[in-house]
Amino acid sequence: MLNLTYSYRIYPSLDQEAQMLDWLEQCRRVYNYALAERKDWINSRKCPVNACSIRQEYIIPAEAPYPDYYKQQNALTKAKEEIPELKAVHSQALQAALKRLDKSFKFMAERGFGFPRFKKFGQYRSFVFPQFKSNPVKGFETAVATTEGTPATRCLIKLPKIGVMPINLHRPIPEGFEVKQVRVVFKSSGWYAQLILQADVSVPEPMPQGEPIGIDLGLERFLAVSTGELIERPRFFVDLQSQLRWLQRKLRNKEKGSANYRKIQAKMRALHEHIHNVRREFHFLTAHRLCDSAGMVFAEDLNLKMTSRGMLAKHCLDAAWGSFLDILKWVAWKRGVYFAQVDPNGTSQTCPQCGAQTGKKELSERVHHCRECGYTTDRDVAAAQVVEQRGLVLVADGQSVILPVEEGCLGTPMKQETPTARKGSPRSTRSG
Repeated sequence: MLNLTYSYRIYPSLDQEAQMLDWLEQCRRVYNYALAERKDWINSRKCPVNACSIRQEYIIPAEAPYPDYYKQQNALTKAKEEIPELKAVHSQALQAALKRLDKSFKFMAERGFGFPRFKKFGQYRSFVFPQFKSNPVKGFETAVATTEGTPATRCLIKLPKIGVMPINLHRPIPEGFEVKQVRVVFKSSGWYAQLILQADVSVPEPMPQGEPIGIDLGLERFLAVSTGELIERPRFFVDLQSQLRWLQRKLRNKEKGSANYRKIQAKMRALHEHIHNVRREFHFLTAHRLCDSAGMVFAEDLNLKMTSRGMLAKHCLDAAWGSFLDILKWVAWKRGVYFAQVDPNGTSQTCPQCGAQTGKKELSERVHHCRECGYTTDRDVAAAQVVEQRGLVLVADGQSVILPVEEGCLGTPMKQETPTARKGSPRSTRSG
C-alpha cells in the first residue's frame, strides 16, 4: 500500500470560511475538554489516601475507569445532544480530534516525556475528514475564483456539511490513486486541503547501485559532500529574527484582543510561514541536487535531541537537519536512489585515506591533516568521505554493490567489517 499527501489551496466563500473557523474552535474545545478529563483522572490517582482534603483529594471516584479514546467517543455522542454547537460539526471531525489526543498520549508513552498541552484560542488550525466514499474532487469541473482580484479557473472539491468550493489543482492526482482522507488546514496565507492519496501497489525499496556519496551536516556549512562539494547554510530564521523581534515588541504594546493586536499576530504568522516555506524549498532543492549525481547517498545517524540543546540550539533548529533527512529519504526513494544512515561517532577524527585516528579537533580547526599519510582536505569533506566508506561497508554485508564500471568492482561482494550503520527507510506516509 502506497500513501501520498498532496496539498492544494482552496478558496471558500465567506460563509464557508466562517463555518470552518467555527469547526476549528469546536474541535479545540473537544480536544481541551478530553485532555482535562484525562489529566484530572491521572491527578486523582496521585493523591495519597491519607492526604489532607483541604489540599488534596480525589476529584474523581476511585472506581471510575480511565477515560480512553473509546469512552470519550461514546461520551461525545451524548454531549452532542446537550450542546447544539457540536451538532453543526461533522461527527468524524470531532472524533478525529479525540484520536489526535489519543495519539499524543501514546507518543508520550513511547518517548517517556512530552505531556500534551491545552490548545489556546487560534492554536488548533486543522480538522480532518477521515474517510470518503467517492472522490471529493469533482473531475476537473471548473469554477471561477478570485485571487487578489484576478479571476482564475479552478477545480471543485466537495467537503461534507460545508459544500463545494474551488480548489487549485496545480498538479493532477496520479492515476490509480484514491482520495482516502482530507485534512483542511488554516494558515496565514489562506486555506489548504491536504489530500491523503492511496494506491494498492507494492513499490520495492531502491537497491544499492551507481555512484556512492557521503554527506556531513554542519553549521559552518549546511553540508559537505564526499566529492568535495560544499553547500553553504542559509540563515532562514536568524536573518529575519530582528524583524520578528520588532513585531513582538509592537504586539506587547497593543491591547490583547484588539484589531491592531490581531493584525500584528497575522504578520507574525505570515513571517513564520515564510521562513518555513523557504527552508522547506531549500531542503527539497538540495535533496534533488544530491540525487542527481548519485545512486547511493549515505548520511550520519545524528542524535537530533542533543543537537537541539545548548548554546547552538537556535542555529541547529534553524538548519532543521531532521526535516532535511526526512525529505532526503523521501526524494531518494522517489528517484530510486539508495539511502542509508551510518554511525556518526568519530567521523571527524578518522582519516579517510588511511583510516588512522587523528584525534579530537577544535571547532576552529577547519582543515583535516593526517600525520600518518599526509592527506589534507577540508574537515567536513573528510568526514563526508568517512561516512561514504562506512555506508559501503553497510551495503556490502551479503549484497552485491553495483558500482560504476570505472571503479573496477562491478558486482563484487565485499565483506562487512564492523556493523556501524543502520539502513534508513522513508515514512509510511510520504509527501512531496
